[in-house]
Amino acid sequence: MERAIFFEANRSSQAGMVAVGTVVMNRVESDQFPDTVCGVVGQKGQFAPGVLTRPMASKALPDVREAAIAVLRGERQNQIENAMFFHTSGYTFPYNNMHYVLVAGGNAFYEKRKSALVTQRVPPLPIERSGSR
Repeated sequence: MERAIFFEANRSSQAGMVAVGTVVMNRVESDQFPDTVCGVVGQKGQFAPGVLTRPMASKALPDVREAAIAVLRGERQNQIENAMFFHTSGYTFPYNNMHYVLVAGGNAFYEKRKSALVTQRVPPLPIERSGSR
């Protein structure tokens, strides 16, 4: 968990770090992904390259560790709900099945839905809400 948060959100706010951890846990709980944190984080092409092997060196490491522990103890970013995907905020894609639920810590979090149900293509507010459960 710590590695996923570090490589995806180490320059982020606490809310952004917990949001990344929430996505990881949503995947762990889904039948579509491996059932362990390491299995989810280690899936090819899903998280930052080298997420399981690169060294972690940053003064942000204590904050990252705190967020990882909080997520593993059950803290979640409320606005993420069931979202299992995110990308760097500000990027746009031509797909029309991305339903954005939150922008936090430099990432846009979204659910994949059937194309016919989706009209939203740009991440909406709320941006950087801190409410977690």
